[in-house]
Amino acid sequence: MSRIPLSALIGLVMTSAFFLAALFAPLIAPYGMAEISGDVWEGSSSKYWLGTDSLGRDLLTRMIYGGQTTIFVATMATMVSFVTGSVLGFTAAVIGGWIDQVMSRMVDLFMSIPSLILALVILSVMPTTLTVLIVVMGLLDSTRVYRLARAVAVDITVMDYVEAARLRGEGTRWIIFREILPNALSPLVAELGLRFIFAVLFISTLSFLGLGVQPPLADWGGIVKENKEGLVYGVAAALVPAVAIAVLSISVNLVADWVLNRTTSLKGGRGA
Repeated sequence: MSRIPLSALIGLVMTSAFFLAALFAPLIAPYGMAEISGDVWEGSSSKYWLGTDSLGRDLLTRMIYGGQTTIFVATMATMVSFVTGSVLGFTAAVIGGWIDQVMSRMVDLFMSIPSLILALVILSVMPTTLTVLIVVMGLLDSTRVYRLARAVAVDITVMDYVEAARLRGEGTRWIIFREILPNALSPLVAELGLRFIFAVLFISTLSFLGLGVQPPLADWGGIVKENKEGLVYGVAAALVPAVAIAVLSISVNLVADWVLNRTTSLKGGRGA
């Protein structure tokens, strides 16, 4: 940590700030999440640092609570996608044969359909609760994690230490979690940051279209939707969430790049 690059340090500080703000939102938000405390679209002032929104609610408060919801849903969806995609990808690479072919063709089928369209179809016939959003987003995104995990695992399974584990009689679970996973962390960590950011963009897009986070909860995509008419009158309330998403994206990617450089590459492998 004493030799962390400046860019990674900035990314780490900014990312931590976003997550801490989301974690302690009720303590640091100056007003209630749905509290109407002023006039419509007031400008920035000592009372309202970012102004007010289309209903007269404090925009800073809405951003803090919106970040809490957005980051929570994106984090949980990313965890679902990585656990599901990695385990299935590693399993397909280790077992091989017809199981690998069936799983890969099923993933190809789902990947051929745009994720946003498929999510809109699913959510249009299901209740749009946070649990449903997390599961739908996680499973749809797991197809991309599956592809990466399988591609990396295919290269690792031909390594000598994996063959030695098989000759020792180790089972599929041992090979996946003790031989393949430690040597696949480098590309997976890099993909983790990207998938988290895509999850943030995904949930924001769904909320903007009306099928994401539902009122009275706030999220960044919903804040853009609520204030988009203000752009016609020169009110920048709809741009604040966009700036937040951009800053979070850059910060997470700076940290992911640093972690990627610190992890062990696949060259030579590492046995358990």
